[in-house]
Amino acid sequence: MKSFPLTRDLVLIGGGHTHALVLRKWGMDPLPGVRVTVINPGPTAPYSGMLPGFVAGHYTRDELDIDLVKLARFAGARLINGYATGIDRAAQTVTVPGRPPIGYDTLAIDVGITSAMPALSGFTAHAIPAKPLGTFASRWDAFRANAKDPQIAIIGGGVAGAELAMAMAHALRDKSPTVRLIDRSRALADLGYKARQKMLAALAAQNVEIIEDADVTEVFPQGVVLRDGRTIRSDFTTGAAGAKPHDWLAGIGLDLHDGFISVDANLKTSDPAIFAVGDCAHLRENPRPKAGVYAVREAPVLFDNLRAVLSGGRLRPYKPQGDYLKLVSLGGKSALAEKFGTARQGPLLWRLKDHIDRKFMRQFDALPAMQTKQTPRKAALGLAEALGDKPMCGGCGAKVGRAALRDVLADHFGDDAAMVQPGQVITTDHLRSLTLDPVLMARIAAVHALGDIWAMGAAPQAVTASIILPRMSADLQQRTLAEVMQAAIGVMTEAGAKIVGGHTSLGEELTIGFTVTGLTDTPITLAGAQPGDALILTKPIGSGTIMAAEMAGHAHGADVIACLDLMVQPQGRAAHILRHAHAMTDVTGFGLAGHLRGICDASGTGAVVKPDQVPLMPGAAALAQSGVRSSLFADNVAGAGVIGGPDFDLLFDPQTAGGLLAAVAGDHAADMLQQLKIAGYTAAIIGEITQAPGIATH
Repeated sequence: MKSFPLTRDLVLIGGGHTHALVLRKWGMDPLPGVRVTVINPGPTAPYSGMLPGFVAGHYTRDELDIDLVKLARFAGARLINGYATGIDRAAQTVTVPGRPPIGYDTLAIDVGITSAMPALSGFTAHAIPAKPLGTFASRWDAFRANAKDPQIAIIGGGVAGAELAMAMAHALRDKSPTVRLIDRSRALADLGYKARQKMLAALAAQNVEIIEDADVTEVFPQGVVLRDGRTIRSDFTTGAAGAKPHDWLAGIGLDLHDGFISVDANLKTSDPAIFAVGDCAHLRENPRPKAGVYAVREAPVLFDNLRAVLSGGRLRPYKPQGDYLKLVSLGGKSALAEKFGTARQGPLLWRLKDHIDRKFMRQFDALPAMQTKQTPRKAALGLAEALGDKPMCGGCGAKVGRAALRDVLADHFGDDAAMVQPGQVITTDHLRSLTLDPVLMARIAAVHALGDIWAMGAAPQAVTASIILPRMSADLQQRTLAEVMQAAIGVMTEAGAKIVGGHTSLGEELTIGFTVTGLTDTPITLAGAQPGDALILTKPIGSGTIMAAEMAGHAHGADVIACLDLMVQPQGRAAHILRHAHAMTDVTGFGLAGHLRGICDASGTGAVVKPDQVPLMPGAAALAQSGVRSSLFADNVAGAGVIGGPDFDLLFDPQTAGGLLAAVAGDHAADMLQQLKIAGYTAAIIGEITQAPGIATH
């Protein structure tokens, strides 16, 4: 598809049901010229309809979660992993701690609600609110796995609390749990008579104890205290007492209703540039209860209205239905259905609920894969081979292979950085973007460029930046460049270096590079390795494979976020710990095998690598075993000259902002490794230097 200049920023705060559906629709019908950003704390968004089934053990965590990383890639959106904590409406920016402000032209908010009770003594420290769902699901997973003689207290006797109580009782039924549902007045008071009686009977069948007319005054590690002085034991205390808006919404200056963002029929707030949907919004003209069914049906209206605002079109109203079919899980695979005061229950209704929920989630499981460019019917010889069978990777996966560089550069192919004069080294590194987030890409590129300086045992000194921005309007150029430079300056300053200049231009895609000088009295080269040296690696490998899978929509979002977090981990402290290494390099585009081959060739030695000792990024091994490869993989095999089976494929995986690989005296290796681990590195001794040439594995 032809790329168009970017002229507008659309920012979606939150990965709720409405936004998830909007992203899916956007991926199928994007609006040219719009850059989409999603801000969400975590790589996934749990689907509320399946939470009771997950708690009960009927669904896995993967079945519960919408993978926002995959969804964002499909929609062509950048995903920012963080909490939004404020909006500056005058500057039109969103605040996310730890990064520069995020500019917007149009904004939508879908952050749901919270069940937190900060005013209740001890709740924040010792209880787990049922919402947001992601944190609750993780804490419940851990508790369920380790619970012995479980005692559970649920504060809030509404439908949500009762549903959780029955699910928890069912999940722990083999451990004889004690589950108590506590309400300050009358449990399930909002239900009609028939539905309430059926729910009370279902709670009794699950042995859930109901405590009514009981105010909780304190939560402590072993339970809760009631106003009448009673103490209720609890190992897992949760709050499900109604819907509470997130506190930060009160500070953005929008019209609110009981703390919720007030919106008109078009889902627009009192600020014409901002929309709000889902449970965090109050439908001013047609108030409705907080329920996922409304969020789902708001999605097509929000999608159309966002496109209208961004393209100069007309808005359309959202018209919520009056009532809806409520399907409530009863712990086991049985459900209650209620509508218009009529209530039914049984296994058939569970199957109906399960069908509806799985149908909703299948929308996000079956996203079309990224298509490779098709070769024209008439084309130059070799074009099909040059295109390959997969898109070109970003980061160091897009570099020229080791064999080609070695053949062309000959005598100039050597150490990580070049010696300019005694005591000063220089290097340059430029990366094709592997993420749509300019801030994250700038941090990765900065850490990557510094790697060559650190690998030579030098202290970073002066830096120039070279930045190619995608074609975009002047406003977006300013926003993007500000994000890139603030992020880069932060990394370089922390490393002790200063950005003194640079160059910018426009192109087809984001590319960020840095030229860095460093100072050292005793440079560490590739040539000093000695037989008997231990090989220490300071970071796990697998980034090339994971990011190749992410491009194709095959990687788990949590694995992608973990991979990116490792990429931005600086290696300055590691370099200091390894400052007495005999030889050192950073593991980047040539892969672990290729960079180790560089040490061996320069030192006139060989090496033995123990693949089972090499630390791997989460998810990398499974992806490699399934056949996922970076587009540079074949070149790295040729360049390293190491022969191995599928178990060794990750040794050839190109790394971006990878760890340091050091050959250190064997009798000092254990102490250095301990220091690295204390400093926070996932380091390991992965082999040793040998007298015999070549690289062996065992």
